[in-house]
Amino acid sequence: MKMRKELWFGFAIMALVVAGAVGMLLGVETITRGHLGLLMLSLVVVAIMLGFPTAFTLMGMGMIFTWLAYDRDITRTLDLMVQAAYKSMANDVLIAIPLFVFMGYLVERANLIEKLFKSLHLAMARVPGSLAVATLITCAIFATATGIVGAVVTLMGLLALPAMLRAGYSTPMSAGAITAGGCLGILIPPSVLLILYGATAGVSVVQLYAGAFFPGIMLAGLYVMYVILMAKLKPAWAPPLSAEERQVVLPAMTAALPAETQQYAPVRLLDALKGKRNAQVPTAYVLRQLALVVMPGLLFVLLATSSWRAVTTVSVEEAYGIQPIGFNDNSPRVASEFGLQEPPVEGGLQEPPQESTGLQEPPGADSGALAEPPGAEPAQSVPSAPSAVGEPPGSTAGATPQAAMQPAPTWWWVMFGVLGAATALFYLFLSFARLEIFKMLLGSFFPLLTLIMAVLGSIVFGLATPTEAAAMGAFGGFVLAAAYKRLSMDVVRESVYLTAKTSAMVCWLFVGSAIFSAAFALLGGQELIEKWVLSMNLSKIEFMVLSQVVIFLLGWPLEWTEIIVIFMPIFIPLLSHFGVDPLFFGLLVALNLQTAFLSPPVAMSAFYLKGVAPPHVTLNQIFLGMLPFMGIQVLAIVLLYVWPQIGLWLPQLLYK
Repeated sequence: MKMRKELWFGFAIMALVVAGAVGMLLGVETITRGHLGLLMLSLVVVAIMLGFPTAFTLMGMGMIFTWLAYDRDITRTLDLMVQAAYKSMANDVLIAIPLFVFMGYLVERANLIEKLFKSLHLAMARVPGSLAVATLITCAIFATATGIVGAVVTLMGLLALPAMLRAGYSTPMSAGAITAGGCLGILIPPSVLLILYGATAGVSVVQLYAGAFFPGIMLAGLYVMYVILMAKLKPAWAPPLSAEERQVVLPAMTAALPAETQQYAPVRLLDALKGKRNAQVPTAYVLRQLALVVMPGLLFVLLATSSWRAVTTVSVEEAYGIQPIGFNDNSPRVASEFGLQEPPVEGGLQEPPQESTGLQEPPGADSGALAEPPGAEPAQSVPSAPSAVGEPPGSTAGATPQAAMQPAPTWWWVMFGVLGAATALFYLFLSFARLEIFKMLLGSFFPLLTLIMAVLGSIVFGLATPTEAAAMGAFGGFVLAAAYKRLSMDVVRESVYLTAKTSAMVCWLFVGSAIFSAAFALLGGQELIEKWVLSMNLSKIEFMVLSQVVIFLLGWPLEWTEIIVIFMPIFIPLLSHFGVDPLFFGLLVALNLQTAFLSPPVAMSAFYLKGVAPPHVTLNQIFLGMLPFMGIQVLAIVLLYVWPQIGLWLPQLLYK
């Protein structure tokens, strides 16, 4: 029987792991518990590659080696298992996972992806490699909205791959665009990967979401630039669309104005309001078209004015004349005078001074009249004062704090300069064909974009926690499915079932990771690795390069979930030794783990696509198409490391 190359590759990696473990045990004089921990790690990797369920492999290996570490004490072993499982169950961050997954399944069943792909490929018809570019953007948006890589790759394989092959596109480029674009969902927020990393590393998920936004946009932009460049250099790989494929059919009402596809829409619609030749076209229809024309400009003006006030207004805190307890403006502020003080200790407790004559008359009693108390002034010496109650010290009557103004930051000018230029170009070239494409985008692109930005914006700007935003997203998925008339009891039942299945897998995986990590630390495996790494006297740069190379290589035999839950608990304790920010490290890992879906033999995206591709598309062609995109992912990691502000600028701006 002939064995496939993928199996040979997998067995070779397993043989290397087993040989390394055996060599480690034979190369030491005394086998310590730390070496048993490394043996456990090796056996887990081999068992996962053999096909055993990851979560139960982690739990089983963790229990066995914990039992050995506790000298075969079953009670303490079970106690550790219960404590690790309860710790995972009590993690509030994990509640967001089923809600985000449920949102993704509902959006997937709203059947938006076909409309989205068609509208985008018409909008970019004149861009080189327009079908591949539209595929990448559709994958990025849909993967971000759903977060389900398999669903996105499968749907785009059914929809975009036949269209690209019919247009004469190269099979490797078509396959690479679909598989690479579908993986963006695990990087661009809201992402389940970032939730798992945050729960594992103890990093704020909110800051991870803010930090991963621009790296995700950068990676998608690099993909698009590569496709456009290759379409220019190798036109045979991505030939331009024909005039028939770019043609947009106008609705009957619009054609009756009369109007042509290349005619300038705003002027013709204004003329239609006062024309007599289009009496059969209702005025309400023309007004609706004009409202669509005006909408982008109005949105730009509203967004610019509201954000201008937000970035230029500095609120002044109101100053009150209330003194803090323990402070006195009339006395020097010495640290020893603040707060409670001990009573004077000289002489200890003393009786009040007593005269030998006992009780005495008050001063002035011998004058026969009542006297003013000591310190009182004559009534005529009191200056006249208003009858109203005076203001407390430090306040000014009638003065209210006013907001100060500051110049708008550079990023605001850049962002709205780009948006303004895009709006101006929209109106400059707004033909009836482009107006119809804009209407198609309004029905497919903008609903998804609104859902994503509402969920992500509420998290990033502190309006909601990730769990609350995930609940909002699930409700938004309901609304989208209902708006497109796809919401039914069968759809809800299937979405709930798939959500429960996926969430159970992820949460059991987290429980298994907690048990495995506890056993690994108990055996001293973590301490042994730390000593070995620190003994190498690596610099910060060398450690970062080594760690990313290890994660990149782990992505070949393992999936991203296994890398996060097994190996991140090993890397994270080392970060403090080298002064590495866990947030920045998480962004590098999220970029790096894109390769886990594209690297053979466990390139799940390739197998998802192969399952729906035409018979003549082979796995080797799919792998060949994925390799350039893997190189782009490595380039993105280098760019993020060289310019870390790509990922850290937004968290520092919002949460400094």
